[in-house]
Amino acid sequence: MKLTIYTVAQEAGVSIATVSKVINNTGRISEKTRQKVLKTMERLNYHPSTVASALTGKGTKNIGLLVPDVANPFFAEITRSIEDYSNSLDYGVMICSTDNKSERERKYVSLLLRQKIDGIILASNFQNEELIQELLDKKVPIVLLAQEVPSMSIASVTIDDFKGGSIAMQHLLSLGHRNIGIITENNRSGKKRLHAYRQMLEEYGVEVDESYIMKCEASISDGAYYGEKLLRHPSRPTAIFACNDMIALGVMTAARNAGISIPDELSVIGFDNTIMSTVTVPLLTTVSQPIREMGRKTVQLLMEDIEKGDAFKQSILYSPELVVRQSTALQKQ
Repeated sequence: MKLTIYTVAQEAGVSIATVSKVINNTGRISEKTRQKVLKTMERLNYHPSTVASALTGKGTKNIGLLVPDVANPFFAEITRSIEDYSNSLDYGVMICSTDNKSERERKYVSLLLRQKIDGIILASNFQNEELIQELLDKKVPIVLLAQEVPSMSIASVTIDDFKGGSIAMQHLLSLGHRNIGIITENNRSGKKRLHAYRQMLEEYGVEVDESYIMKCEASISDGAYYGEKLLRHPSRPTAIFACNDMIALGVMTAARNAGISIPDELSVIGFDNTIMSTVTVPLLTTVSQPIREMGRKTVQLLMEDIEKGDAFKQSILYSPELVVRQSTALQKQ
């Protein structure tokens, strides 16, 4: 039998209104009656519906988080940061992996709205701007993470991707590398990192070779596939800028399979500074994002919107840093 508020009222011998007052901690009820209802709920193992609570205007104390792929170490780590900080504020997090597919984005947003969540975090490369506008029209609190929609008034937390790409390229160029390949994602962050790649080569007087530019999904397998293509190039690059740590790991795998030594014969640099970069052999040089801080700040901005409905939407831009480890070295003449 499905437990409902009616069951609790019947078992406790009180009205439905009395049970509702106990659940919502409202109205004037004797302590004796309150304890009677609470003990009945405990005996029946009855838990009030958070949706029902939301319908009374009290909120569900739950937020939604849409990420492209929670298996990606960057999103896994930032999801953990969001979950930890949200839990410290007594909020739960409903996590949805979209695979960067518009139909899944709409499906999950619809699900979250049915659950009456208090707000939503949209992380990286959310495809459906029309859906974002629908959420804004419905006054759903939103924060964008690792992406921006300049045409809309939405709070956001991002990294300076152009600066990060510039840092990575400057490091490789300063080591004497000129034949530098790049493997990047075809999203907002990837495009900015690619723009930095082109600009830094031009600043050093190096002609951009389009055949050195590869675009792929954020995965180890894609990194290995496109890394192998670059390593088979007639003018094999002496360095590769992989625009996230997963792609970098794939490149390192391709190099190992080809018998190419890192960093003696090939320098590899990643982006994100996830835990993965600390367990590669050799250890991965990468561009660091303050992942935990970005997660906390995203939750803080969402809570401000939920609790205050503040019309002022902040855009927080973090600065990346270079972390030099063992996978990059001076080009041998």
